[in-house]
Amino acid sequence: MKILVFTEGTIIMPRAAAGRARNEIGKQKKNTAKITHDYASFIPIGDSVGKLNNWAKQGAEIVYLTSRRKQAEIQDVQHVLSSYGFPAGRLLFRRDKESYQDIAEAVIPDVLMEDDCESIGGTEQMTITRVRPDIKNRIKSIVVKENGGIDHLPDNLEAL
Repeated sequence: MKILVFTEGTIIMPRAAAGRARNEIGKQKKNTAKITHDYASFIPIGDSVGKLNNWAKQGAEIVYLTSRRKQAEIQDVQHVLSSYGFPAGRLLFRRDKESYQDIAEAVIPDVLMEDDCESIGGTEQMTITRVRPDIKNRIKSIVVKENGGIDHLPDNLEAL
């Protein structure tokens, strides 16, 4: 099973958001760009590291997708993933005019896991919304609350 998981807002978040209510985080993102754009200081949301490692041990291939485009920021996200012990996996990002849809359609994961994009416009901003119907039908979409984590998802990979 191949799982494509969005990084920011789904499995990692700004350190400054830790312990804050979700509605406070959204306000913080809008008002404090410096804090929320310090990608090197991001931390795992809940036990996302343990959850993804558990699925990887059960045979899942984990592929990450970041919203970052600048090489330094992509490296920061990669560093966060490796330093916190997330399972090994490719970190994909958009190049030139590429969209998230393009990446999802190229990867065709069994599961696409992303947050609800609440702070940037909701459903219309989500990757799965734009995937072609013939491919979308082959992907199980799991949408979690932005910065809410994936802890509530099943431990058993087959139950996803």
